[in-house]
Amino acid sequence: MTQSRKRQPASRPEGDDDMDDLPVEESPAGTESSADADPSADVDSSADAESSALIERFLAESGGSAVRDGEVEAPEDWRTADVPEGHRSGFVAVIGRPNVGKSTLVNALVGQKIAIVSPKPQTTRNRITGILTAPEYQMIFIDTPGIHQGPPHRLNKIMVDQAVSAIPDADVILFVVDVSARPRDEDRAIAGLLQEKAATRPVFFVLNKMDQLTLAQAEARIQSYWALLPGYADSIPVSALKGTNLDLLRDHILARMPVGPRYYPGDQITDQTEHQIASELIREALLRYTYEEIPHSAAVLIEDYHRREDGVFHVGATIWVERDSQKAIVIGKGGQQLKRIGTEARAELERLIGGRVFLELWVQVQPGWRDRVAQLRELGY
Repeated sequence: MTQSRKRQPASRPEGDDDMDDLPVEESPAGTESSADADPSADVDSSADAESSALIERFLAESGGSAVRDGEVEAPEDWRTADVPEGHRSGFVAVIGRPNVGKSTLVNALVGQKIAIVSPKPQTTRNRITGILTAPEYQMIFIDTPGIHQGPPHRLNKIMVDQAVSAIPDADVILFVVDVSARPRDEDRAIAGLLQEKAATRPVFFVLNKMDQLTLAQAEARIQSYWALLPGYADSIPVSALKGTNLDLLRDHILARMPVGPRYYPGDQITDQTEHQIASELIREALLRYTYEEIPHSAAVLIEDYHRREDGVFHVGATIWVERDSQKAIVIGKGGQQLKRIGTEARAELERLIGGRVFLELWVQVQPGWRDRVAQLRELGY
């Protein structure tokens, strides 16, 4: 991530051709309030004192003693305690073609949203780590970009390379397939990769979207997927969206985890920075309101991210597109489309941060950014 640069759209001269972006400000929702004073605060405390005296006398007669506030030692938090003997840990690569539900699955397994979700393919562009920690184990899920045969952009090559590179390092590999559809060429290509690169790793078929089929349809469809990779180690039908069979999947993964240390703190759920998550949440809102080529041609660069003196987080971001026509679509008539994107993104950012957010968005044309090394590096690829 590049160094933060705070932008001041109000200071720009009108008609500057180099400033081809439009700001939209999203003010924080709600105002702070304080609770009214409790009118019972001044009630005479003699009744409480009498009650305490009766309790003390009863405990003394029964051989006990009163326990006062602060005298009880709090139980040790397992997240910070020493790792118990036999603790299991390992890395789980989540592999599959675009739009089969990999990110939905990882979010559901971790129990919190750490990857954006969209019905449009190729939503995930980076390897994203989701961490599930319990007293006796730690599972580290690597949500990879969908392996696909798309246009030969440099970005697409980076995405596929990231997915493939996760395979040899994994302790368990989840091959996620969409059983509501027949196997595609991309599924067959992934099966070939797994046969080549995961010969010594257990591969689980995760048969997602099982809830969309009848039992008769499911049986035939499952057989066609199993035929792609005869050496698979396990197969679990699930619905990532509804949470069906996820406990069973987790138990089967745990059975394959080696004994090992806790690689991350017990309360950490991802290795992404807040800047990265903020960028992805804005891109998720953008995906929801745009269609055709724009979701694949757009990126989000965080320009500013800081807490102001009044406690509100200021987030400034630029949405990159490749053509002027795309910029016009993202902005919309009178800026209404960009306003909708900003409103939804701000709500998600406030959920992430746990506080109020002031969001500013710009749209800028960056021709061919998906093939330009400097722009890809600026975006963190």
